[in-house]
Amino acid sequence: MVANKKLLMLPGDGIGPEVMAEVRRLIDWMDRRRHVSFDVTEDLVGGAAYDVHGVAITDATMEAALGADAVLFGAVGGPKWDDVGYDVRPEAGLLRLRKDLDLFANLRPAICFDALADASSLKRDLVSGLDILIVRELTGGVYFGEPRGIEDLPDGQRRGVNTQVYTTSEIHRVCRVAFDLARKRGNRVCSTEKSNVMESGVLWRQEAQRVHDEEFPDVELTHMLADNCGMQLVRNPAQFDVIVTDNLFGDMLSDVASMLTGSLGMLPSASLGPADDSGRRRALYEPVHGSAPDIAGQGKANPLAMIQSYAMMLRYSFDMAEDADLLEQAVRNALDSGCRTIDIAGSGISPISCTEMGAAIVDELDRLAA
Repeated sequence: MVANKKLLMLPGDGIGPEVMAEVRRLIDWMDRRRHVSFDVTEDLVGGAAYDVHGVAITDATMEAALGADAVLFGAVGGPKWDDVGYDVRPEAGLLRLRKDLDLFANLRPAICFDALADASSLKRDLVSGLDILIVRELTGGVYFGEPRGIEDLPDGQRRGVNTQVYTTSEIHRVCRVAFDLARKRGNRVCSTEKSNVMESGVLWRQEAQRVHDEEFPDVELTHMLADNCGMQLVRNPAQFDVIVTDNLFGDMLSDVASMLTGSLGMLPSASLGPADDSGRRRALYEPVHGSAPDIAGQGKANPLAMIQSYAMMLRYSFDMAEDADLLEQAVRNALDSGCRTIDIAGSGISPISCTEMGAAIVDELDRLAA
């Protein structure tokens, strides 16, 4: 019996509760078939928390997250909360989790399953076998820099200000994560910034090169401007292995990469904090797709990004690589057998519901574990 691990589940808003329910099903399966047990706590975040508590995340929930071995996060936001204050908007809950847990490294894999190659926005020969990992710095840059805000000017105009700022230590630690992960993959890192027009980009390029030269000389390092990287992702995505970049460009480039795979509903992510003396990292795992309020409650959500986020949790937080491999293989098998939610169904294929996709994954796990 694997020792119990503390797991905080925050389903959130929109389709978050629907896709999280399918992870609950997998946790039950692993407890029953693999003798892997978790101490699971569930709480509110985002608009769901605002409706009850008037804030996007309470201090008590934040304390629970700080004490958990891992956090599974669904999605937040929706038009219902468009008019609430900026500081209590649903997204503020996620930003606080990232900041207070010091989740500085966001891992966003973009993998094109063979069964979905034709669902990509690009031709099959460009995306077949694609396996890219984008490592995004998550707690610095323009999303958190000061000064920030909207101000009234004496001439009657208004001005919005956000500040892009990075320190050497912030750049070094995320680059170390990228280089370390590259060693376990294709051993190639592309560092991406805008050093042609931004001083923060010049610093990023210099310090990424410094970390490489001093600590990871065995890893191939290239540099690319962020706008060119976006173009190259749709021109020749297979040239990339690991991309490391800042908060703003990572946000945009990972969404570009998502369309290479066929659907946002297929993309998981992990956000990792610094390792403590025992090697433990605080971590949050979430699908990239967002709350999708237009389809919430209709059974149309694709749970595979959430399920694969759970697989990333098994791999990175609990060193359960065998179980993660088993779950990821079950996803491949379900797709190969023709299981499709509406976002990846394509023409001529009858889509199945979110719950039916979760059941299909459990069926494949039963076959693999037989």
